[in-house]
Amino acid sequence: MTKLLAAHEVSAFNTAAASENKIHDDSIARRFGFRGGLVPGVEVYAYMAHMPVERWGRAWLEGGAAACRFLKPVYDGALARVSATEENEQLALAVESAGELCATGRAFLPSDQRPRPVFDSLPLGVPPKERPPASETSLAPGRALGIAPTIIDRAMLARYLDDIRETDPIYRSEGLVHPGQILRLANQALVQNVVLGPWIHLGSKVRHHAAARLGDELTLRAKITANAVSSKGHAVVEFDAIVVADGKTSVAEITHTAIWRPRQGAEAA
Repeated sequence: MTKLLAAHEVSAFNTAAASENKIHDDSIARRFGFRGGLVPGVEVYAYMAHMPVERWGRAWLEGGAAACRFLKPVYDGALARVSATEENEQLALAVESAGELCATGRAFLPSDQRPRPVFDSLPLGVPPKERPPASETSLAPGRALGIAPTIIDRAMLARYLDDIRETDPIYRSEGLVHPGQILRLANQALVQNVVLGPWIHLGSKVRHHAAARLGDELTLRAKITANAVSSKGHAVVEFDAIVVADGKTSVAEITHTAIWRPRQGAEAA
């Protein structure tokens, strides 16, 4: 039996227009064939995450899982419509904007009760003082990635919830970090370790093990698992990561995939 949940509609906002990643800049993005700067994939995921929290509440934030894949850009100011269909205890997710299917995904509560991962199963990387350019060598499989510790306070949470147009009160009332902010840390594993040109988040898999709270010191341990050229000519990196709170609690496991050098960038080099 399938059940369609009420859609979640968001006026998309490009949170990264001034970021180092110029794929979010209108003029640079147009050189790559886009209509304007891309709304970050982590924010599109944040829009999607509204649906499993609406369905399962805090249980999903503490032990749920999700996967997302980004297919087409979502642009600043455009309406993003998130739909969810429940079937076999899972939500099939889709994001549509400007008449196009922009992202797909699924969310569920895993039936297995395996314990939290031992976070030191992944190496502890330390961001270098001087980042090397992104390359096949600096993003080689086996390399450890790390980030500077991050603490999200109430003001940061409030600003983020406003930016993603989140209407669920659970984050403010219970002082919980939004899952989009958790996935943002995986982006930082790239940004803080290498100097990138314009790059694009392709998709992620996430499994939560605990809800992160305001004031937690969040770190990330990661290891690159693959770096190869896709059939379309893009250089794609993938890595596994574990987000850790206060050096002792595994918050989430993430597999993160991104185009670190688009085909257009390679052709222009």
